Amino acid sequence: MLYLHDVWVNWFEGEENGYNVCYFHEWRKDDGIELLDQVPLLYITSGLYDYIENDMHDLPKALLDTIYKRTYIRKGHERNVVEYAAIVTDGQEIIAFDTNGYQIPIRKSRLIPRQEQLVYDMIKKAKPQSYGFVEGGYEKEYHMLSMEPKYIIGLTRRERQLKQLLMIALDQLRTSNNLEELRYWLTEWDPKQYPYIRYMDQEKAWELLYNGVKEGWSEQHEELCSKLIKGQPFLEKMWEVENGQKQNTSN
Repeated sequence: MLYLHDVWVNWFEGEENGYNVCYFHEWRKDDGIELLDQVPLLYITSGLYDYIENDMHDLPKALLDTIYKRTYIRKGHERNVVEYAAIVTDGQEIIAFDTNGYQIPIRKSRLIPRQEQLVYDMIKKAKPQSYGFVEGGYEKEYHMLSMEPKYIIGLTRRERQLKQLLMIALDQLRTSNNLEELRYWLTEWDPKQYPYIRYMDQEKAWELLYNGVKEGWSEQHEELCSKLIKGQPFLEKMWEVENGQKQNTSN
């Protein structure tokens, strides 16, 4: 089995989509970086890699058995065993995961560039393994709170976080399904449509609003998001965190 040593990881917990597991250039000073003393490296098929990187389902038993208690984490002078953790690659992309003792990849991390290159060098003579995973037997499902990559790729870490925040607020709006509220927020988003908005039903108003905001990110998106979350402490706190990052970047 292949192993990497002294691997820096920046865990993103509960992220089912790989686009939210930040690459090294987007790591922040206040992220909780950990050091893996030893971690197995698995060269796997593209289908299995996509399943691990972009979802949170049970991992193949053969894969879990292979990596069981083979990872060690260094904390100060202590060296502790990790039940199920590994670095996986399909030869194109690389991700580390830790199941936190479960059977799903709960925590995910990218590697620093130097260690990524080491991974590619180490697998040159290896063949990808499937560990019993059936190619083509899995299809990723996307929805408003787990958007298709085409609506997210290209945004900065801050923009991705704020877009997720906007989608949470919109999901709440959709659930309440109040026609006057929908018309109000659609007018906020697209004032030019006002003469027509007042004649729209719920479905039409929602369709126009969602289709308008799902593409890209702009100051207009940001303004709508800031207004939608007002009065919701949890969402406002998330907003403050990301806008604190913006100030830190500009300083």
